[in-house]
Amino acid sequence: QVQLVESGGGLVQTGGSLRLSCATSGITFTINTMGWYRQSPGKQRELVASITRGGVTNYPDSVKGRFTISRDSAKNTLELQMNSLKPEDTGIYICNVRRQFPFITDYYGQGTQVTVSS
Repeated sequence: QVQLVESGGGLVQTGGSLRLSCATSGITFTINTMGWYRQSPGKQRELVASITRGGVTNYPDSVKGRFTISRDSAKNTLELQMNSLKPEDTGIYICNVRRQFPFITDYYGQGTQVTVSS
């Protein structure tokens, strides 16, 4: 059974930094893409960072230059370094793993709360 467990969230002031981690277990397949989603109150879940198996990263403009995603493919772990945090970054950050074969399947963790105070 695939399990994703996030850690590293917390309360931080505007301009501060946090580093999130995602540990996985039960992975018996080749992971295609890993990513971090953010669920904010009253908003749709949004992808804030992703990284392919080849190391290609992608960020929306809202976090570009402030967030950095990294993965350890040998350990199937994922991290997100968040700098210059803003109140609008507040939300639950959810780790995602995408399996491509035999068909596309997404797995998600429970999330870790990030709160940025103004």
